[in-house]
Amino acid sequence: MTTLAAGAQTGQNATLPSPPPRWLAISAVLVAALFWSSSFAVTKVTLADIPPMTVGALRFTGAAVILGLIVHLRRERVLPSRRQKAGIAGAGLLGITVYFALENVGVDLASASDATLIVATYPLITLVLERLLGRATFSPVRLSGMLLAIVGVAMVVAYGPAASTGQDHHFVGILLLLLGGVAWATYNLVAQRDGSGCSAVVTTYYQTLAGAAGFILLSLFEAGQWSAVSGGSLLRVAYLAVFCSVAAFLAYNFGLKALTPSMAVNLLNTVPVAGLMWAVVLAGETLTPGQVVGGGVVILGVTLGMARTRSQPCTEPIGDPAPTVPPAVVRADS
Repeated sequence: MTTLAAGAQTGQNATLPSPPPRWLAISAVLVAALFWSSSFAVTKVTLADIPPMTVGALRFTGAAVILGLIVHLRRERVLPSRRQKAGIAGAGLLGITVYFALENVGVDLASASDATLIVATYPLITLVLERLLGRATFSPVRLSGMLLAIVGVAMVVAYGPAASTGQDHHFVGILLLLLGGVAWATYNLVAQRDGSGCSAVVTTYYQTLAGAAGFILLSLFEAGQWSAVSGGSLLRVAYLAVFCSVAAFLAYNFGLKALTPSMAVNLLNTVPVAGLMWAVVLAGETLTPGQVVGGGVVILGVTLGMARTRSQPCTEPIGDPAPTVPPAVVRADS
């Protein structure tokens, strides 16, 4: 799942640059989806060598350094005030530290394939939270989709390899991943209130900086577990920082310059499918037929649950798919 920050691009130039070719924009979003879909499997393998909070600290510290360099080189003119920085930092602690702490521990206790399919339901969790706040309505189609997604998640849990062995930690991991969905949804609602007028890169930089600081503090509780780390694990952490947390964000935002919101969202539906592939190839996981069917039910349920009438604008946030979509630019984001 990397974090996408809500923020409106503002500029002083009267002439806006031409959008990229459509094929290039589609390719950019697909590249972002490919990076995001691999993050669960890469994290799962890395956790065998590095504890979860330390993984988060290394990943997001690296991402913050890269984003800081980008902000400096771009010479961003619109920067947040001190008060706005505090609000952005709060969102970063929620959307990065809290969310990814739950995700990392959840992936450690469950599996990369579980995380891939459960994170696919996060947009629906956001929709439920919006409904509770009176900001969204449920049509019969959306309600049917939500019920289908719940059935799909139940199948993923019930038919997973760990379920047959009665491993309690597997179910705890599933619960943490679902709680991560609540944190993700809350982050999206908070991030949408950002009125700093900064670019998405600037806002994401300050959120990532705050999230990294939160992870550094949490990682101190794992100091007793620190040991020599293999070169392979360091490369995997670098991949998470460079490609899943920065490159995917930049590629996705590049694609948004020439794509409609619905097109970008539809392209991100490839994340669960690709995520299962990475879970098998990178993490060496085995998928059961029940998991595959349950995953299909989840994807169908999410598709129906996010359906809109012609009069409804596309305003739900996307996350890392990180998301998963992660956490989020306005779905114009997982």
